[in-house]
Parts: sequence; C-alpha cells; structure tokens
Amino acid sequence: MNLEILQNELSGTIRTVPDFPKPGIQFKDITTLINNAKAFNMLMEFLEERYKKNDLDFIAGIESRGFIFGAALATRLKKGFVPIRKKGKLPFTSVAEKYVLEYGFDEVEIHIDAFRDIQKAKVLLIDDLIATGGTAEASVKLINSIGGNCVEACFLLRLLDFDAVDKIKQYTKVFTILDI
Repeated sequence: MNLEILQNELSGTIRTVPDFPKPGIQFKDITTLINNAKAFNMLMEFLEERYKKNDLDFIAGIESRGFIFGAALATRLKKGFVPIRKKGKLPFTSVAEKYVLEYGFDEVEIHIDAFRDIQKAKVLLIDDLIATGGTAEASVKLINSIGGNCVEACFLLRLLDFDAVDKIKQYTKVFTILDI
C-alpha cells in the first residue's frame, strides 16, 4: 500500500479536541481512527507490510495508546508485545528512565526480562504521537539498557511544532505516518 493513500485515508479519521486536557492544547484524538474499521485495518496492513521483513523479535508500545497499535501489529507479525508503562504500573522487577516534562519530570519503565533470553533483541517501538519526544527518548533508552536493540521508532502522528524526531534520531531510526 502506498503511504500517500494511507495518509489521505487516515487524515480524515483523527479528531482534534480543542482545550483538552487544558486550555491551549489541540488534542489529537485517535479513538475516531481505531473505531473506523476500514482506516484502522489499512493502517495495520501498511505497518505489517513495512515491518514484516525486518526480522523483529518484539514490538514495544508506550502507554497507553501505543499499546493499541503495538499489540495489533505484534499479533499480525506473530511477535511478542512489550509494554512500556508509567512508573509503578508494572508488577515485576523493572528498570525506569526519567524524562523532562514542561514542568518537572516523569518516568517510564520496562520489565527487566522483557526480551526473555534473546540477546540484542530487535525491537520496534511504536506510539500514537510524538511531540516533545521525552517519553520516546526514555523508551528507546530503556529498550537498549536491558539488552535490546531499538531498530526503529514508529509514530502515527508527528507534531511539527516540535523538533523531537531529531532528538530520537540520535538513538534510532524514526518513521512517522502523518505530520501535523
């Protein structure tokens, strides 16, 4: 499937919600994409085609919307899915990475044995949106810190008002579908 055709199909399925979660934010709501069977299936078919030849071991998704795309893609590719979650949400021994927020810090974590015994597991990181890139950068660092190799970070939406992609490219390749 052609990327341009996919972009045209998806662009009309993402709702903008003004002033959510606070005034001035133009929230990109992907629930209108995932409840559109045709558009969601087109997206998953495109991602499956793009990544099926990459010899991946795992798909890692960032909490929470990255879980939707990551788990669906992992199923299609017959790969394991690894959740990257906010600090304190994983039940087993985990490793955490801090990242900078507009006002303070936050942390994400991954299970220490997320890649089982696979040395240098090839991992695709996926999330719905990249804005400032703090969560994505921390997630790539986590993957690599426990012995994985983040081969690419994939995002459905890229907010062009930020230079986050350049930040992430220091650590891995980056692929985005829609730039807004």
